[in-house]
Amino acid sequence: MNFSGYDYKERKKKVEEILDNTDAVNEVEKFPRDADFTYTNGYKAWAGAIFVDLRDSTSLFTNQDDIEISKVIRGFTSEIIEILKKDTDDTELKEIGIRGDCVYAVYSTPLKSDIYDINLRAVYINTYMKMLNKLLEARNLTKIKAGIGMATNETLAVKAGRKSSGINNLVWIGDSVARASKLSDLGNKDGIGPIVMSSLFYHNYKDEANDKQKNFWTKKEDSTYGTYYHGDVVMGDFNDWITSGMED
Repeated sequence: MNFSGYDYKERKKKVEEILDNTDAVNEVEKFPRDADFTYTNGYKAWAGAIFVDLRDSTSLFTNQDDIEISKVIRGFTSEIIEILKKDTDDTELKEIGIRGDCVYAVYSTPLKSDIYDINLRAVYINTYMKMLNKLLEARNLTKIKAGIGMATNETLAVKAGRKSSGINNLVWIGDSVARASKLSDLGNKDGIGPIVMSSLFYHNYKDEANDKQKNFWTKKEDSTYGTYYHGDVVMGDFNDWITSGMED
């Protein structure tokens, strides 16, 4: 590596080109395919986000063996990614990734049924964590906990990065992604259930849920986070299989 400096005079022209050429923000019912995003447009639509954040990972892995840490992290991330991406295409699942010890996904959510779908994935993830901990315990590995945050709102998405560099991503501007991330930090600590959803997410979800499902969640008011709903909800058959020994 031999950094020769930044050609600020030449790059000024590129910055001016970027600032002057963004010419359209399209309000749409549903985010388009990734190929439709360019460096001169943007799209605004309803998005739903889910963040699965490992609790207290810094102290959790202090003085732990590197191989054991690797096993736990891979067990945590691999199946959560599987649950988040299963049965989606690129008009539905707009982004999925890992930030440090957090797995997240952003979906296009034009329908209330899409919000219900995200909640269903969260419940599967919460149940999976119970399975994972059984498997970790059987191998004398560190058991873990996670907070799962969900939020939805109208969101602006723009393609950002550098053209022709291969380095680009969608940037999500609005409440959904940021709030889901913050709510995931509340989950599974201080008496809050593992799954936490914003008030707006809950009110869209409940229109698709039955009366029994609506009663799974507890409402809470917070001066920092506003109104949110939380719970420790699992998939019944999946959870029964775990508690009965996970035999085929």
